[in-house]
Amino acid sequence: MTIYADRPLRFLLQLCADTATAAWIAAWVWAGLALHDTLSALAVPGELMESAGEGFAENMADAAERVREVPLAGDSLAAPFTSVGEAGGALSEAGRGFQETMGLVALVLPLLTAAMPVLFALLLWAMTRARWIRRASGAAALRSLPDEAGASLLALRAMASARPRLLTAVHPDPVGAWRAGDRAAIAKLADLELKRVGLRARRR
Repeated sequence: MTIYADRPLRFLLQLCADTATAAWIAAWVWAGLALHDTLSALAVPGELMESAGEGFAENMADAAERVREVPLAGDSLAAPFTSVGEAGGALSEAGRGFQETMGLVALVLPLLTAAMPVLFALLLWAMTRARWIRRASGAAALRSLPDEAGASLLALRAMASARPRLLTAVHPDPVGAWRAGDRAAIAKLADLELKRVGLRARRR
């Protein structure tokens, strides 16, 4: 399997594309992590609410217990403290709910923020590279065949996919030259196909 081109310019372009893709992915991952940290920090008020509510509820419960010790009217006097303590419990529960909500938002939103650009970049990169690897690997396999067979098949590929102006620059009638077995023209067409995919021409 051919992963990178033989020719320096094509190799450099592929390396730059790989580096740019990796940098793009790293940037969006960093952005997702930064957003997660920012949203997680927003859960602090919920922690304060929970802590304050629990402390308030405990203090009111202690106060109610002490008031109950008052003879005759203890239960009646303790009732308001108990009600206020229940409000503190509700405040604590609201704080916990706020933290859970912000925790979910801090998980989902950064994932959505980073996932789409990362998946798009990976898909585009993978499709481009896979297409080139398939084409270049096939050309490299033909290049390794004996001279006449490999050159003839490479020339045929060139005529099927190269631009007409490139073909006519090699020979005014490339198809006729290929059919006639013109070795010089076939060799140039084969080299054209190898150059087109970024591989070095076969040595003769």
